[in-house]
Amino acid sequence: MKIKSLLSVALMVAGAAHAQNPVVQSWYTPDPAPYVHNDTVYMFVDHDEDEETGFFNMKDWQLYSSVDMVNWTYRGTPLNLGVFSKWAYQDNDAWASQAVERNGKWYWYVAVRDNSNGQQGIGVAVADSPEGPYTDPLGHALVPGAWGYIDPSVFIDDDGQAYLFWGNNGLWYGKLGEDMISLPDSLQEVDTYLVEAFGKHKIAHDWSKKANRIMPNFEEAPWVYKIGDTYYLEYAAGGVPEHWAYSTAKNINGPWTYRGKIMGESPNSFTIHGGSIEYHGMRYMFYHCGRAVNGHGYHRSSSIEPFQMNADGSIPFIPITKEGVTKAVRNLNPFARVEAETMADCRGLKTDLTQGKEHYITKVDDGDWLKVRSVDMKKGLKSVTACVRKMQKDSKIEVRIDSKDGDVIATINMPQGKDAWQNVKASAKPVAGVHDVYLVFKGNGSELMEMDWWIGK
Repeated sequence: MKIKSLLSVALMVAGAAHAQNPVVQSWYTPDPAPYVHNDTVYMFVDHDEDEETGFFNMKDWQLYSSVDMVNWTYRGTPLNLGVFSKWAYQDNDAWASQAVERNGKWYWYVAVRDNSNGQQGIGVAVADSPEGPYTDPLGHALVPGAWGYIDPSVFIDDDGQAYLFWGNNGLWYGKLGEDMISLPDSLQEVDTYLVEAFGKHKIAHDWSKKANRIMPNFEEAPWVYKIGDTYYLEYAAGGVPEHWAYSTAKNINGPWTYRGKIMGESPNSFTIHGGSIEYHGMRYMFYHCGRAVNGHGYHRSSSIEPFQMNADGSIPFIPITKEGVTKAVRNLNPFARVEAETMADCRGLKTDLTQGKEHYITKVDDGDWLKVRSVDMKKGLKSVTACVRKMQKDSKIEVRIDSKDGDVIATINMPQGKDAWQNVKASAKPVAGVHDVYLVFKGNGSELMEMDWWIGK
């Protein structure tokens, strides 16, 4: 019995050491919308503010990217409510979104509150790169506010026709114009309900009849894509708390056939919202949970589970785990510049909340750390250089391998620094192979430094 107990503890410790979910720990990042472009996975997310308000407190949207599915690089906060100031409330209603690239332009569809009627509507922002800057090309809502008009999902079909889906306790869609910022045809409501037994009336928004839906318990958060000749529609289902389910069709206009539950209820969150992509031969399901530090139903964080489709094209039931993605698509090269905001995990750190392409980590206190996974040191590490500023006296960065308490292979001692960025170098113990690397920050108190990047030699 004692041996079994010790083994259980060892397994728990091992599992914790390799926990990947949530994939971002510096901010709360609900409603992940992944998009693959030029061999990079972009993850467009909302942002739950750190302050406790007892409801959704969301003012902007963030962007992350990965080329290995284990390390995620913060790409800034490119979009905020101010972009839609001509027609949207500016308080805290920056809700779920999805973005897509077309003909060299990026189109970011978002749910915001229309100040003409106080209801949520759908806006669109446009940029030349995923990092922005984004502008509002319309100056008004693409889809004017109405009950249930949230959670946009954009999809471009094989023939080039783009569609926009959205909805909460109702599902609507329309054809996007070639400009991607217009809906020239009338909007359509998806028939998510079966006809009653006598065929005379449809069950429209009748909560007592949810079991009779074509899409049982459709709640919100549509996610639309196509594999082969089959259209897939994933969505949050079941009321509150939600689970993740899907339906399929042979025509984008339906009829849709319910196929089953994909994921159960999200840990410590009454909502679940995301979508799946294919990348390097594996499929990945994105969703949010409340498992981050101080997480809960209004502090949600993006998580990912790898999976493969069944042979018949159906989606298997996907367990929710803390381990998430255990195998990197490729190893990280430490001999090329590694952005400090590239992380697999961290504690205590924040990133700047700015637009643009240059970002850094901040709020660095004694004992804080960041982790980078699958770092290939086969060339043999000899030194490590960090680009830092605002360094406090006697602060340092310990470079450790395999755990935050692992062997120290380099110690970068900080000179007292001013606002200008400085490169500080330290020799490293010879180490080779593939390792997880931890940067552990030590010093007296808080605000020890800000860090832009690091590199090995």
